[in-house]
Amino acid sequence: MPHSVHARSGSTTPLSSQQGSLPLNLRYWNVNIPKTRWTEECPDFLLGLSEKNIEILSAKDEDYHCLTWAESKKIVDTNHPDHFQRSPIELRRYLEFMYKLKQNYGSVLSFVQNERLRWDSISPSGQPPFVNPADFKVLYNDWPYGIDPDITHLVVWTKFLLEDDPETGFLTDEYHDLIESFVKRTFCGPGAVERDQLIWFKNWKSLKSVHALEHFHVMLHKAPGDFLTKVTNGDKPLSQTLNPV
Repeated sequence: MPHSVHARSGSTTPLSSQQGSLPLNLRYWNVNIPKTRWTEECPDFLLGLSEKNIEILSAKDEDYHCLTWAESKKIVDTNHPDHFQRSPIELRRYLEFMYKLKQNYGSVLSFVQNERLRWDSISPSGQPPFVNPADFKVLYNDWPYGIDPDITHLVVWTKFLLEDDPETGFLTDEYHDLIESFVKRTFCGPGAVERDQLIWFKNWKSLKSVHALEHFHVMLHKAPGDFLTKVTNGDKPLSQTLNPV
């Protein structure tokens, strides 16, 4: 879904503690929604947020700057996936969805495994990575970041581990090369995209919303629609099928 999420805080942050003294229209949970839906108290699904999420929700959606392809590439090249974020309205929709999902399914893992991936088991086949198609699946990111509409955000889910270097916390050279080979043969070539139209990254552990299932992100610039249908097996992101705020 993921997929990166800024962690909730169990304690009241300085920003959240100031909300009660603000006019209703400036309280972060009322920004970007119609006046008829403003409330004195914060709804449950927006309680206990990080200061970063409160800052995002407090901004006007029309002022949000969607990241360009060049900006997105720079974020990946400098290994700062934390600089990706959702627009205020999309972040609100995402947080509400995740709150209800956990109530209905018990965990994000249960929902992703059973409803999105349709995997009876998350145990790998034992074959080398990316050899057995049953060990991985390409889906849309259900809640993509605030990026240019020409950029398609996909997630590659794997049953096998993508090993990190314990000293750096980043992918080992071996697994970096395995993923690079996989994305080139899967997303590049005739009818797909050129290599310079593709970026990929694996989130830091602190940014993951689904820890029990391995995954990495792929962004494609101006990918042909028929190719996207083929590579995702006709998948559609959930954010397109749910009602707007």
